[in-house]
Amino acid sequence: MKKRLSVILQLLAVLLFTFPVIGKITAQNESSKFLFRGVAEVGFTSVLAHQIQLGNSGTNFDYVKAGGQDVLFPTFRFSIEMDVNKKNTFIILYQPLRIETQAVLQNNTMFNGVLFPANTGIKALYNFPFYRFSYLRELLPNNEKFKLALGLTLQIRNATISFESNDGLLYTGNRGTGPVPALKIRTKYNFSPKFYTEFEADGIYAPVSYLNGSDNEIVGAILDASLRFGAEMTDFSNIFLNFRYLGGGATGTDTGADVWPGDGYVKNWLNFFNVSAGFVIKI
Repeated sequence: MKKRLSVILQLLAVLLFTFPVIGKITAQNESSKFLFRGVAEVGFTSVLAHQIQLGNSGTNFDYVKAGGQDVLFPTFRFSIEMDVNKKNTFIILYQPLRIETQAVLQNNTMFNGVLFPANTGIKALYNFPFYRFSYLRELLPNNEKFKLALGLTLQIRNATISFESNDGLLYTGNRGTGPVPALKIRTKYNFSPKFYTEFEADGIYAPVSYLNGSDNEIVGAILDASLRFGAEMTDFSNIFLNFRYLGGGATGTDTGADVWPGDGYVKNWLNFFNVSAGFVIKI
């Protein structure tokens, strides 16, 4: 992980110092129909609360108290944005979310019908990256001081959750992918020509069966909300400090033909807090 972060930081530095020539040519072209931005941020995440239950007879497992998620973890995300006529914004975002921990169980713990006895050393993987496609409509295109945009988001979840004993004799896991629609809002307030603050949120709470038309009674929710403080460094780049809450989860039973190794019941709810720094490249 340290090597991966080092490579990413080096790549971001190269981008930051090689884009000026392109930015000077294109960023200030006010008559341009299309304007592009690349956004990257890196920081750490703190797990405020995270509980999971795999199987109706499974243990309600607290990742923070019993699963080793009581420390800080690295986090980063990337996005590409395109403005069309200053009123429409299209966004593609990738957010990795991989947490690997080790712990010793204090009590007997059941996952998907597999019993992990007390004092068993375990390896826990929580891998929940997502891909997000968003659209925003600017409601105040002529207001240079304050911006307000509303829109929609489609998030693709790609989950892998597993528990394994250190000796490799006990193992169970759950995997799944699927679309998650949400509402989106973004506001920006310019304190001055150089400094600004921005609030952004994607979120929804709804029965998943109602949204996707399935027979599964699953209730799900997501909320990704951030408060950003930024500064215009040049005509083509910004830097910012970002505080983010990332939460949500789902409770329900998958009634598909293949729910092995468990009975299909999953309860998974999390609350993360991220602190990150990043930059914006405008083209």
